Amino acid sequence: MNILNPSAARRAALAALLATSCALAPAAAPVALTQPALVTPKALNAAMLAIAAAGQRLVAAGERGTILYSDDAGVTWRQASVPVGVSLTALQFVDAKQGWAVGHQGVVLHSGDGGATWTKQLDGIQAAALALRTAADIAGPEQARALADAQHLVDDGPDKPFLDLYFDSPRSGYVLGAYNLLFKTGDGGATWQPWQQHVANPKGLHLYGMRGAGGALYLAGEQGLLLRSTDQGASFSTLATPYKGSYFGLLATRGGALLAYGLRGNAYWSGDQGASWSKVETGVQASLAGGAELADGTLVLVSQGGDVLLSRDQGRSFAAQAGGTLPPALPLAAVAQARDGALVVAGLRGLRRVASAAAPR
Repeated sequence: MNILNPSAARRAALAALLATSCALAPAAAPVALTQPALVTPKALNAAMLAIAAAGQRLVAAGERGTILYSDDAGVTWRQASVPVGVSLTALQFVDAKQGWAVGHQGVVLHSGDGGATWTKQLDGIQAAALALRTAADIAGPEQARALADAQHLVDDGPDKPFLDLYFDSPRSGYVLGAYNLLFKTGDGGATWQPWQQHVANPKGLHLYGMRGAGGALYLAGEQGLLLRSTDQGASFSTLATPYKGSYFGLLATRGGALLAYGLRGNAYWSGDQGASWSKVETGVQASLAGGAELADGTLVLVSQGGDVLLSRDQGRSFAAQAGGTLPPALPLAAVAQARDGALVVAGLRGLRRVASAAAPR
């Protein structure tokens, strides 16, 4: 199975792909990392795995390095200039201009013009070299394992994807992904530091989501992995988890609540910084692959089955949006709110506006 061409919702699909294979032919890596994304009208129908607002603009990313942007609330789209042809899995803008995207082969991209053009800041080859250099400077008994892990990254080549990112300012952020990959920047991505050694994840489980809430940072991953940092990222310790399946993402509300969601429609809510969790009845069995908080505080989740679920109580309960599952069932990966209030969803069959973002009352 070729993980260069993911063909389903972002994290749920990536989880299945990573479970079977995370290897690419070494000879293919240099080409994918140096060949720009093909500019073509067919990009408008590409599988899209991420979408985010950049001020009034919407920006979406997906397979083969395709990035599209819209200035009319998702009615029409233009293709961005992207320097790589690898599939992109997540993106985030901290304001109308500054944004980052991550994806396969350890790629990190940056845009300073609202998503119209992009430059590469990091790839898997560079990331492995950084990890090896950093491991050599570690003192004490942890050095041997750090060196071994870093050497594996170098030997494997750029075969491991980043699956999410989290920036809390134009300068400070993290990128994360397969096998506990975690890198940190304090200068907007000009330089990166390997950060795996700061995470209590001895099994090297995949990291799928990261968010900040109430002064803490949270990570979610496979096999029920939940971690929290209360020291500004200096260390991440495990939280007691109510679920042993994979979490594909996190939502942190403006009110400080936290929602972890993932496999088979499972979602869990915490209002005490992850000290305790309660199960949220979503009413769906399909894996939840993406979510967002809307301007009025409504939370929205989307599923691989095409479900669009809304919550007006900070994530304690969800109900299907009027109209229910999108026809035909559209495997969804991500969702964002357009400037006119409509939802725009990204998925296997591209991008689609959902006319009403009103939650059931």
